[in-house]
Amino acid sequence: MNPTQTLPYLPLSRTLFPARSLTRDLLLVLGGSLLVALTAQVAIPTQPVPITLQTLGVLLVGAVLGSRLGFLALLAYLAQGLVLPVFANGATWFDPRVVFSAGYLVSFPLAAFAIGWLVERFGTDRNPFKTFFAMLLSSLIVYAVGVTWLGLALGNAGLFTGVSELLYAGMVKFLVGDLVKAAIAAALLPMVWRLVRR
Repeated sequence: MNPTQTLPYLPLSRTLFPARSLTRDLLLVLGGSLLVALTAQVAIPTQPVPITLQTLGVLLVGAVLGSRLGFLALLAYLAQGLVLPVFANGATWFDPRVVFSAGYLVSFPLAAFAIGWLVERFGTDRNPFKTFFAMLLSSLIVYAVGVTWLGLALGNAGLFTGVSELLYAGMVKFLVGDLVKAAIAAALLPMVWRLVRR
């Protein structure tokens, strides 16, 4: 192991751009936030929360940038939502449509940090099976925060109709898509590592 390497496994960004600098980190954070903004625009406008590619972007950013920069990239994304229409269907924080999905948005920095941490400690992005399960494990954070907030928001709006309906609207309808996203990441990240090693 390189004596300057403080992590068991370096994320892709630190492998591809090893010379650390503030400029490098700022560009990676900005690039990560923009990737998430782009994936958010691939959306099916379902109610009360849209189905998007956003979580794929969030978890890829966390895996590629690592825990610290991934977390900062998603904080930057949330900050951009104050002034730019970067959320699903071109929404900002001030759009009424965001009320029900706010919990999912707030969970994104935590999910990015979690998958980045798994990559740095266990090299989960090098192996398809590890990548797949790391994606699913990190998605649990999104569900835990997002569904909890959705239940509170629906209750506050007088729209809460029961736990089973809440779980369907906030989690079940996303499961197939999240399995597909995890499979995409499981194919993509190890393939990129193979190319880098060559």
